[in-house]
Amino acid sequence: MSSPSVSLPGDPPGGRRAFLVWGIGVAVYFVAVIFRTSLGVAGLDAADRFDVNASALSTFSILQLLVYAGMQIPVGLMVDRLGTKKVLTLGVVLFTAGQLGFALSPSYGMALASRALLGCGDAMTFISVLRLGSRWFPARRGPFIAQIAALFGMAGNLVSTIFISRLLHGVGWTATFAGSAAAGVLVLVLLVLFLKDHPEGHEPAPAEHAGAAYVRRQIARSWREPGTRLGMWVHFTTQFPAMVFLLLWGLPFLVEAQGLSRETAGGLLTLVVVSNMMVGLVYGQVIARHHAARAPLALGTVAATATVWGTTLVYPGDQAPMWLLITLCAVLGACGPASMIGFDFARPANPPERQGTASGIVNMGGFVASMTTLLAVGVLLDATGDNYRIAFSCVFVLEALGVVQILRLRSRTARLERERLVASRVEAVHVPAA
Repeated sequence: MSSPSVSLPGDPPGGRRAFLVWGIGVAVYFVAVIFRTSLGVAGLDAADRFDVNASALSTFSILQLLVYAGMQIPVGLMVDRLGTKKVLTLGVVLFTAGQLGFALSPSYGMALASRALLGCGDAMTFISVLRLGSRWFPARRGPFIAQIAALFGMAGNLVSTIFISRLLHGVGWTATFAGSAAAGVLVLVLLVLFLKDHPEGHEPAPAEHAGAAYVRRQIARSWREPGTRLGMWVHFTTQFPAMVFLLLWGLPFLVEAQGLSRETAGGLLTLVVVSNMMVGLVYGQVIARHHAARAPLALGTVAATATVWGTTLVYPGDQAPMWLLITLCAVLGACGPASMIGFDFARPANPPERQGTASGIVNMGGFVASMTTLLAVGVLLDATGDNYRIAFSCVFVLEALGVVQILRLRSRTARLERERLVASRVEAVHVPAA
């Protein structure tokens, strides 16, 4: 089934100004991803700097993701209540302070606190960018706009993979992380001076009075929608394999288990990011035209990821061949775009005043899965003497759980979407009697 092309009453106009304003929000997200993923290329350096083992090293990313995941619903409520600009401003201040603190931390404990602060600020970015897009662009552009935002996020990951790793070995830890914090100051200035929550004439309805009852009602109504829950499980199942690989364990796996040089391993991490950007463009166009392709794309990505991961881990011998590692990294690149499909299930299931809350629930899914896997891999590595085959086997457990939930919820979600689509078309063409 093709996606609806009807413009609903009150749809934002889009256009050049929309792209400029939305681009500022995307720039904030771009910088947040650079800061978030900078530890992925500095994992071995961090282990040496703070003299920690695999479990303690994984705690950096686990704590960061724990804060990120725990903040998703509160941030969604904040976006619905306060608007995009205020939430993004607070987010930039927090993640910039976290990056600077990580650069100057003299101890493991202070470095942990800095990553937690960074995770808190990072948590405020993506949901805000999604909300900004929905306020400035027509609803039919939603899937493509969301994939483009994710693409720029992966470009931030690319910056970490290529430039942060080189700076670390060129100018050292403190100069690299402190210098990168300047990017946070730059986007903060742009945000304060030029970003607007919505175009003129498209102001949202006044928010309800805040309070515990309002919070409970927003969360309950969003969760009650099958599309929100389906979106969360799609995000849960698709995002975490690549996130775990890029955020922390990919470089140690390629260097220590596969015997590659750091330069070659960095090239493979770059391949994951480049593949993500290319697949994101394709997925965004396909879903914008054919909404029925959402579930098959998500499930197909999970199947491909599980197949290539399994083949890599059980391949005879101590090390997998280069062609298989290249295939693995190329397939992992599809995980990010597939996770964005989750938002395309939640978006039509919730009215504008609940978009932030619903997006927060969806976004929480993948980061809970990533946090769980990061912890499991670190614990299993320590317990098995750095046996990566056993450690990475936990990936399949979470994928199986997610697939069961996706299959359980997809039919009901599709039925409710069809009913709402018919109702919206009737409303769009209805002409009141004179």
